[in-house]
Amino acid sequence: MGLFSRLFGEFVDVIEWTDDSSDTMVYRFERYGNEIKYGAKLIVRESQVAVFVNEGEVADVLGPGTYELETRNLPILTAIQHWDHGFKSPFKAEVYFCNTRRFTDLKWGTRQPLMIRDSEFGGLRIRAFGTYTVRINEALTFIREITGTDGVFTTDEISDQLRNLITSRFASIIAGAGIPVLDMAANYDQLGQFLTSRIAPEFGEYGLELTRVLVENISLPQTVSDALDKRTSMGMIGNLDNYLHYQTGVAMETAASNPGGDGASGIGMGVGMAMANRMADQMTPATPAPPPLPAATLYHIVEEDHAIGPFPMEEIRRRIGSGLVHGDTLVWAAGMPEWVPARAVPAISRHLNTVVDSDANPPPVPNS
Repeated sequence: MGLFSRLFGEFVDVIEWTDDSSDTMVYRFERYGNEIKYGAKLIVRESQVAVFVNEGEVADVLGPGTYELETRNLPILTAIQHWDHGFKSPFKAEVYFCNTRRFTDLKWGTRQPLMIRDSEFGGLRIRAFGTYTVRINEALTFIREITGTDGVFTTDEISDQLRNLITSRFASIIAGAGIPVLDMAANYDQLGQFLTSRIAPEFGEYGLELTRVLVENISLPQTVSDALDKRTSMGMIGNLDNYLHYQTGVAMETAASNPGGDGASGIGMGVGMAMANRMADQMTPATPAPPPLPAATLYHIVEEDHAIGPFPMEEIRRRIGSGLVHGDTLVWAAGMPEWVPARAVPAISRHLNTVVDSDANPPPVPNS
């Protein structure tokens, strides 16, 4: 530092910082030997905080306003320097101005794709990016934890750490949210609000206030995006028959506009065959498919006071033939309100009538 700078530094009576940048968070007021005249004027503008540091120890913090530096304005520094009985000579101290305005449009994003499990597409790799806004709300904490002795501290010096913090928490939140990837765009606001509330306490450990996190985009790998585009295109086509008619008309118009072309005859033949096949399909009545076969009825029967079954009709017929089922046997099937005798069920009663009693006596022979 030159002679004139040294002389000027000894006579500095106004301490202020006019911020002409958009990214400076902390600025140290520079002067020769850190000497400040007793009674000098300190100007702290709105969105600024002045922090006095004495021999590496943080002392007084002054908010916006104009101050005349003396013992009543610097109680902690007065106690450290033992100025209780007055002090008129210059004193040494470092003055740091902290910018407490909001720093906006800070970027965050995933360096590597995040692997998530989607309910529709299965495993997916996604990328995300957005912006966030912070401000210094605890100047002492920020200087102790982050700035240190840095004379000019900008957002670039901490943005990487803050971005990594947001990205890490975003990966945990999005992996456990269970939101389908096609519905994420409708939940950007909710994701941003949840990120803000989740990460704000960790920013507070640095003396920073995280005021907002915005999720601007969540993107998919190119192959998945192409597949989604194809699906969207198929949805826009709608009726395939109408689409085929449209494509056929376009092909015919193209062939007609170029009758001498080498491919004109081939196009016309292809169009004609397509049209013929379509017309044949429309003229040929579609053969209706047969209805499904009715399900076979299964019957429960009472045998020796116990319900057994269910049995198909073939088994019921066999049991009729063997004498295990007769007209008074109680039977039941699905849809019947109660047990009924077998003779009351038409499907069974007709088989009862066909059984011949071998022990019955034949009628007398008629007289000749």
